Amino acid sequence: MSDVLDIYNIILLALAVFVFFKLRSVLGKRTGNERPPFDPYSKPAQDREDREKAPAQRDNVIPLPGTATGTESDEPASGEVVLDKVAPSGTALNAALRQILSADRSFEPEQFLQGARAAYEMIVTAFAEGDRKTLKQLLSKDVFEGFVTAMNDRETRGETVESTFVGINKAEIVEAALKGTTAQVTVRLQSELISATRDRDGHVIDGDPAKVSEVVDIWTFARDTSTRDPNWKLVATESAE
Repeated sequence: MSDVLDIYNIILLALAVFVFFKLRSVLGKRTGNERPPFDPYSKPAQDREDREKAPAQRDNVIPLPGTATGTESDEPASGEVVLDKVAPSGTALNAALRQILSADRSFEPEQFLQGARAAYEMIVTAFAEGDRKTLKQLLSKDVFEGFVTAMNDRETRGETVESTFVGINKAEIVEAALKGTTAQVTVRLQSELISATRDRDGHVIDGDPAKVSEVVDIWTFARDTSTRDPNWKLVATESAE
């Protein structure tokens, strides 16, 4: 019986030795150069090396046009490059826009017009829908109160407005001024709308739900250039018709 056990022990020992050498050949040996276990709360060593090399590499970066480099440049600001396209050089409008640009170097007339277009659509749509929350973000206090009064009167009479914004055909800056630190820019907007007002019984009392009408509005936007708030708000409205 003991001879049988000895044979089994020899077989098990031989199997263990075989498995050991097999794993050793597959997994390899430790050399002392292995990477440490991954720690999700620490930065990799490569990140630390990159940060150490960053100052030297930063000297070789070529800034893109219009980005700040930390040094003065004789090149005109991007707003000045397109300013003469918006308002001819030598005009009062050109001079006024240059005053705004001197107070706010980030001011770009073409970008401002894009924002005015977007604001116009949002305001017209919000007014038709009675969306006071959106209007409060886009209007000055006085203009907002006027819009709210008109919406309240409309709702009291039981009237509803059906409005579809078709698009803006043309938007141009017609006036500008810098009053203290407040920049004001007036825009003439020529748009197309489908609008109709219905009474509480559903009868159309104004406009035409099947007709596209051309509307021309003159809106003035303002922003305090002494603050970090980049948003312009509507401070005055006027109809060109």
